[in-house]
Amino acid sequence: MPSRCVAVATLSQRHALVCCEKMERKMEENVRDVDTGSEAGREEALVGNVNKLMVTPPGYTGVSRKSHLVFDACFESGNLGRVDCISEFEFDLFIRPDTCNPRFRVWFNFTVENVQETQRVIFNIVNFSKTKSLYRDGMSPVVKSTSRPKWQRLPAKNVYYYRCPDHRRNYVMSFAFCFDREDDVYQFAYCYPYTYTRLQHYLDSLERRNLDYLQREQLGLSVQQRRLDLLTITSPAESIWKETAGQKAEIL
Repeated sequence: MPSRCVAVATLSQRHALVCCEKMERKMEENVRDVDTGSEAGREEALVGNVNKLMVTPPGYTGVSRKSHLVFDACFESGNLGRVDCISEFEFDLFIRPDTCNPRFRVWFNFTVENVQETQRVIFNIVNFSKTKSLYRDGMSPVVKSTSRPKWQRLPAKNVYYYRCPDHRRNYVMSFAFCFDREDDVYQFAYCYPYTYTRLQHYLDSLERRNLDYLQREQLGLSVQQRRLDLLTITSPAESIWKETAGQKAEIL
């Protein structure tokens, strides 16, 4: 992204410092751990992804306008179950858990539109389940927009991963961002998405090539009734026969 699209670090630093101070004061009060199912009620409420959800500042009752962000995750590999507007520039985001594993919450992928040029925001993903994360070691989320379709990583200095007492000691990843093009739709993700559809298209293209060293079989179906493929990559059967012809069999 160009320099105007780089998030302003000071906002993130101030937010992280405030949260750390609260953490020191409340650490003894918050004894429930995320691994025991903290914020269970909130997680149970995340039954689907947000769909073109416009979020307005607390107490606002007027007509919607630019800078009232519209969130969406109703697309393949999307994940965002809830958005809380803390202020006009700060948002708490709740991600949905994995299928059949409500305690595992890591992946996120969502879009934001109806932005205003130079609008600065802080996104807090407030219900991560992992104790350890590469976000602590310099990894950062990826972002792209309609006019710049190539994924790019956010500056690591604007990304913070910490345990926050305001969310029952859940792990929180906060990052700051500055929108720079009003007509663009921005997309944020945990890492570079690779969808099931894209995988199937790739496997179909391999199968059409009739490669003699590749065999594709359907092993079964997933919980969501998606095809599970078994790929066998080896030497062609004829080559194996020639290589082993005349050799004595060994029984183990």
